[in-house]
Amino acid sequence: MILDRIFPAGDQNVSRRTVLSVGLAVGGGLLLGIGIPALVDEALAADDKSFSPNAFVRIDPDGQVTLIVCQVEMGQGTYTSMPMLIAEELGVDLAQVHVEHAPPDDKLYSNPLIGFQVTGGSTSVRGFWKPLRIAGAAARTMLVATAAQAWKVDAASCHVEKGTVIHAATGRRLAYGALVAQAAKQTPPTDVALKDPKDFTLVGKPVKRTDTADKVNGKAEYGIDVKIPGMKIATVAACPVIGGKLASVDDSKAKAVKGVREIVRLDNAVAVIADHMGAAKKGLEALVITWDGGANAKYSTADLVAQLADAAKKPGAVAQQDGDVGAAMAGAATKIEAVYEMPLLAHTTMEPMNCTVHVRADGCEIWVGTQVLSRAQATAAAVTGLPLDKVKVHNHLLGGGFGRRLDIDGVTQAVQIAKQVAYPVKVVWTREEDVQHDVYRPYYYDLLSAGLDGKGAPVAFSHRVVASSILARWAPPFFKNGLDIDAVDGAAGPYGVPNVLVDYVRQEPPAGLTTGWWRGVGVTHNAFMVEGFIDELAVAARQDPVAYRRALLDKNLRARGVLDLAADKAGWGKPLPGDVGRGVSLVFGFGTYIAQVAEVSVGKDGRVKVQRVVCAVDCGRQVNPDTIRAQMQGGVIYGLTAALYGEITLRDGRVEQGNFDSYPALRIDEAPTIEVHIVDSQEEPGGMGEPGTATIAPAVVNAVYALTGKRLRKLPIDTSQLKSA
Repeated sequence: MILDRIFPAGDQNVSRRTVLSVGLAVGGGLLLGIGIPALVDEALAADDKSFSPNAFVRIDPDGQVTLIVCQVEMGQGTYTSMPMLIAEELGVDLAQVHVEHAPPDDKLYSNPLIGFQVTGGSTSVRGFWKPLRIAGAAARTMLVATAAQAWKVDAASCHVEKGTVIHAATGRRLAYGALVAQAAKQTPPTDVALKDPKDFTLVGKPVKRTDTADKVNGKAEYGIDVKIPGMKIATVAACPVIGGKLASVDDSKAKAVKGVREIVRLDNAVAVIADHMGAAKKGLEALVITWDGGANAKYSTADLVAQLADAAKKPGAVAQQDGDVGAAMAGAATKIEAVYEMPLLAHTTMEPMNCTVHVRADGCEIWVGTQVLSRAQATAAAVTGLPLDKVKVHNHLLGGGFGRRLDIDGVTQAVQIAKQVAYPVKVVWTREEDVQHDVYRPYYYDLLSAGLDGKGAPVAFSHRVVASSILARWAPPFFKNGLDIDAVDGAAGPYGVPNVLVDYVRQEPPAGLTTGWWRGVGVTHNAFMVEGFIDELAVAARQDPVAYRRALLDKNLRARGVLDLAADKAGWGKPLPGDVGRGVSLVFGFGTYIAQVAEVSVGKDGRVKVQRVVCAVDCGRQVNPDTIRAQMQGGVIYGLTAALYGEITLRDGRVEQGNFDSYPALRIDEAPTIEVHIVDSQEEPGGMGEPGTATIAPAVVNAVYALTGKRLRKLPIDTSQLKSA
């Protein structure tokens, strides 16, 4: 998995004592120091009535437990799963645990698998599986010790239950709230005992999402809901040509619109600030703008693809090399080659991009939903010239992230606008602005080849990945020797082929067309390429696609397990109606194994209808099975939307899509029946936010082939190829 290769010192390799000693050495909070008083902010540090044994836990005298959550909630269930880890070890009911957003602080709240404060890469549970349990266990240890001292008994004779320390021999009980004042004076423990998983009473059990009610009744506050006294609303038009600039603007008619307050000019955009969104939009429409398209005014998707195809002719940076592919290919009985393509993709989060900012002479305050809180703080400091400690960021629930909010372009722009006025400004992008100025999933143009022996088994496998590098822009220190290890993540699949070569060719689009993370990152595109191609090999070998894969998984028991489970639950091999095809895919990513079987039909107009998807998941130890199922269902829908409809195209340097009429989302009547079967695994937890998205597209195109005989090597599915198929 990519993150394990970038950051090998992940939580899976950290012992309880190691975590504690590392923290003591550098003087941080839980992640960097369990048991060190958590100076989360000045108010908390000054409050000696609360018990704050580490950066993540606070217990008040009334017994309320607060978890300071550094991972953001964007629909993935973080605000339920992470409190479950604390509650399990602390010995309280889940209902007793309240959550607060963590402030930006890379020292206290660094993601242990990524290295700074970030939510992404399906790392929330994987990264904090041990740290949060240690946080709860450390707090529990100190509370038990405090009660034992008060009773003058051995701490080992005490246990905890529902927020109470109990001395069974005498029946004495003390609630946590009554102990916090004395517990806060204790020396933090240097080591703690974690529960044996066999003794879990909460973790691993299905639990209803704790944030659902407020999201349904409207109490939940997203970034777009923020209301600040004196706040105005702004909306923006950026240059529609990639890399273009603002040449001039006539704002006379816009200023005449009732409610319009200011027209703000930036290098490549213009914003209208008004009393409300309606006036801001009318003002924007009234502007007469002249754009300078620059060098990209004639650039098109065809140009992008031609550049990628030309780059694909050159060898790339080697990511994986096993055996001798050249020699094995030369001796192969059959050789197969294919080009697979995946388009630029937008994110289209339910909540459009927005950010509220108030810039003052002595500070800057931001209200936003972001996956990278500390980076949002840093860009505001850079734009305003203020020191970091003068920039306060309030994080909010995210109405979808999908990787879009791993970038801070919207925050930077909002601060640039707010810097020019004296009042708070909420900047809201329209859906068109959101789609046409996204940070897009790269266009991938991949070359695959394989050599088969006389029995059809692969003896050589080669995969050349050609695309722009997200890693080189987003995390430059980890782009080394021309290799983007995210771009090649999963590029050989989970299979045992004796001779393998994976290489990467970096080909960047013009400046201004920025590429970024999209739900599933490298695994998403490589799953489509590899699983489609493996199906081609099975067809060439005249073998069943499931049996062919199984034969390549002799040493990968977890992969075989999910493949067999999905095939069994889907009734693989059993007859289907004549107008239905069945396809399979198998993916390993984010520490999780997933197999999916899709059943599809194809209309006379070439439209594909996915009727049923059967998923088998081995994500290691489960925290909340309900969340796992929901994540799988959401991933399937998101990935299916992209497979059927997702494509950003360019003409005359402009993105042609603008809203859901031209960039559709899957509608409810198009959604398949989704079955999720979870393996009861004892392995370390894997990620669930993204792998489901990666697995669905190849299962669908493989099912289309099984039904029609048409091999689709490019997404989205081209209905013209399937008409009357």
